[in-house]
Amino acid sequence: MTDERSPAPRTSGRASRAPTKTGHPNRRRRGVIWTVVAIMGLAAVGGAAIGAAALTGVFGPAASAPGVGTGFAVLADSGAAQASTTATGAALEAADYLETQPTAYWLTPERDPIGAVGVRVTGLASEARAQHATLALVVYGLPERDCGNHSAGGLDPADYPVWVDEIAAALREASDVAAVIVLEPDSLALATECGNLDARVPQLRGAIDALQRPHTFIYLDGGHSTWHPAAEQARLLAAVGLDGVRGFGTNVSNFNTSSDEFDYAHAVAAALADSGAGDAHALIDTSRNGAGSNGEWCNPPDRLVGEASGTVGDGVVDTNLWVKPPGESDGPCNGGPAAGTWWPEAAIELTRATHG
Repeated sequence: MTDERSPAPRTSGRASRAPTKTGHPNRRRRGVIWTVVAIMGLAAVGGAAIGAAALTGVFGPAASAPGVGTGFAVLADSGAAQASTTATGAALEAADYLETQPTAYWLTPERDPIGAVGVRVTGLASEARAQHATLALVVYGLPERDCGNHSAGGLDPADYPVWVDEIAAALREASDVAAVIVLEPDSLALATECGNLDARVPQLRGAIDALQRPHTFIYLDGGHSTWHPAAEQARLLAAVGLDGVRGFGTNVSNFNTSSDEFDYAHAVAAALADSGAGDAHALIDTSRNGAGSNGEWCNPPDRLVGEASGTVGDGVVDTNLWVKPPGESDGPCNGGPAAGTWWPEAAIELTRATHG
């Protein structure tokens, strides 16, 4: 599955999206609620999870927004689950751990094309229902996806709404299952570089309109703290508009610390409010940020998994989610295989603090 979302070449315009963070101290968090939801769950990430004082924003009634304490579904069809059937030794230990962690499922037309994606969503919703959990999905099929880089692909402009409509129909049939949708990572943060914001806006607005459903919460692409300045990212989000969306997702497939991403989310939300665009909440990808960023975006060495899904949040950041599946490659760089391919060595490295 091609699903890398941090596709920056190391030259020209993209150099700014993940600069080396020397001389960039962590900023003070503003009122972040770091919440312990389950001692076992946080211990499982080897002490990487940040403890907290209060349990807030629990995803209780189906119409409530996601928050700290949201139980996201553990889905059976993952790279980790598949690897656990054949791996041995340290690779098996890593896969066994990762397959038990709530992680988003990436819907791509390459894996789940028109005519099959609805069946896939129905099956995923059934898994979430059986667990009394929230289904976390990434919709990743825009035309000219990733500007032709490691995750190039996507659908033709005419086929994209057909594909999204099939996803939406399956979700409507599963009306009792709460869902979080991260809609088209990189679509906005890359738009200025790709020169396709004018095309992206109607594509995303059409997807938002199709996916509207009670108990579904949509997060647009919010880039991350070492890419666009907050005011610029807010401008891109405002171009699409906040009608029908919960807010924006940050740090998808990246490695920035939760502290930096909380600060960034607050800054983007404030810029949106100041511009009159409206109020927006955020969702942060903590799947691989347990050791922070070393300035590389593609398979950087010595990273760690971060806080388990649904364990941190505050009044702006609804909560965190493992969006990028840990153990899947970012692309053919730093010794990795193609984007989205299971890479045992990465899984072992990311989970090295979760067991002795």
